Amino acid sequence: MNRLAHIIWHRLTGLMPGELDANEVLWLISPHQQSPLLARRRAMVVVNRVRLFAFLFAVLTPLWSIVDYVVFPFPLWFFLAGMRLVAAGAFAALVICYKPSGNLLNAYRAMALLFAIPTVFYVVSHQVLTSFDLTGMSAAIGAGYAFLPFVLLAGLAIFPLTFLENLAFIAPMLLSQVLAQILSWGQLNWPSFAGAFWLMALIAGVANLAGMSQLAFMVALVRQAIRDPLTGVHSRRSAEEILELYGSVANRAETPLSVAFIDLDNFKSINDRYGHDEGDRALRRASKAINESLRSGDILTRWGGEEFLLIMPNTRLPDAQAALERLTGQGLGRRPDGTLLTASVGIAERIHDKASQWEQLIEIADRRMYLAKQSGRNRIVVHDLAADAPQD
Repeated sequence: MNRLAHIIWHRLTGLMPGELDANEVLWLISPHQQSPLLARRRAMVVVNRVRLFAFLFAVLTPLWSIVDYVVFPFPLWFFLAGMRLVAAGAFAALVICYKPSGNLLNAYRAMALLFAIPTVFYVVSHQVLTSFDLTGMSAAIGAGYAFLPFVLLAGLAIFPLTFLENLAFIAPMLLSQVLAQILSWGQLNWPSFAGAFWLMALIAGVANLAGMSQLAFMVALVRQAIRDPLTGVHSRRSAEEILELYGSVANRAETPLSVAFIDLDNFKSINDRYGHDEGDRALRRASKAINESLRSGDILTRWGGEEFLLIMPNTRLPDAQAALERLTGQGLGRRPDGTLLTASVGIAERIHDKASQWEQLIEIADRRMYLAKQSGRNRIVVHDLAADAPQD
């Protein structure tokens, strides 16, 4: 059984060769293990697309009242027009009130509202239409209302969602179709209902695959955008985004946040004596050595040149210092001549250093890193004992 599951898994991942790493394939199933940066960017994309979808519905929904006015009797038209105006107002409020915030729960709420509005409209309009004896063109236009759930399910395809997220939005729409038919039980045509429900399930499956495909493409793009091409660790740009995210969370929750500036000692001599290729290899060895010693939750970024920034969420200053002492105790790989590659480290922590902004943390850690260099290199500084010392 395990062998069969492994074969199926291998075949599925083979459908997207080169797009995703093995550990990233699980991100297509559930959002729980996704990186904070991916979740943040995905949330912004989802809200932007919700607002676009809502804008289109806000414009098109009341315009269809013109068609209803031509074909429906006045009492039916008047009721449907009122419903359309209410729905259009709700869509407009969605466009105005929801802004991209990078919060995935906020994105879920926006999507839920977007699909709830037309779903309620469909259930109510279905009951009203079945209470009228429509014929000819009126019956044809009335039957067109039944296509609204199909449009909604197809619309899911524009959102980069995981398999489980898609199911969470698909299930209420399928249930609303069942509810609408139950409410009109006396006029239920079972063959027609079964065929329509099967077609909706098929569209839902295709939309789910389309959403997962969009998500896979986004995962690959985000990975390329946030990684340093030489070392494979996070880039400076992604570090700034991570610090903004973690900093705001730490400020709200009043939790510690530590950062460590790591500057490789005498690195320029490697480039001068052995060439830049050897320098690049030394950087890769150093980043690998640091990565292998990281604790769960710590994030290593390349800040620039031979400088690395280690982000340590929910970590107090003494714990950060102990972690860095373990990390640098055995050296950070080897120099081309076989000697240990060492580093000068400065550490700052949000609560201890009274830094309300992440930029302040970077400035303090950077200053302390220079103090470590001026004090003889290959050491860690956690206090501004010589904050007024000149920097070289």
